[in-house]
Amino acid sequence: MNDLQIDFRRPRASWPWAGRVLLALAVAFSGDVAVSYVKAVRATRAKQGELARLEPHRARGAKSATPEEIAAARETVQRLSTPWGRLFSALETAATDNVTLLSIEPDPKARTVLISGDSKDYLAALTYVLNLSRAGTLANVQLVRHEVKKDEPQRPVGFAISAAWQEEK
Repeated sequence: MNDLQIDFRRPRASWPWAGRVLLALAVAFSGDVAVSYVKAVRATRAKQGELARLEPHRARGAKSATPEEIAAARETVQRLSTPWGRLFSALETAATDNVTLLSIEPDPKARTVLISGDSKDYLAALTYVLNLSRAGTLANVQLVRHEVKKDEPQRPVGFAISAAWQEEK
């Protein structure tokens, strides 16, 4: 059997300059990162200064909204949240060839709508009211006004219908 030879001495490094090269690269990289950071901070401050000059009222603080502006914004949100699709669907379902709609005037606060139009005759107007009440989207559908237009040759009936939106189920 051969003796096992263990050498506890450290052999000499084959690349003695590798540590120094890596240190120099790390220092160069750190310097490049520091220069880039300083440039970015300066560019950000310059852009903020330009923005402050372009919008002086924002730099000093934004103006608060007046109560009228807040009320107008709330009304706009309320109008946008009106279930228009369901209303138009009900109007299309109830439509007949004898009725022409002239205006739709919603009141989002009261959740009501006033519909005005012309019909061929009084029976066509009543049929339209009945069709709207059967559509299911509108409640309390009522003919609130009607009049025969005597000055026109076909003598159509002008009418107005009042209705309320039902809550979605």
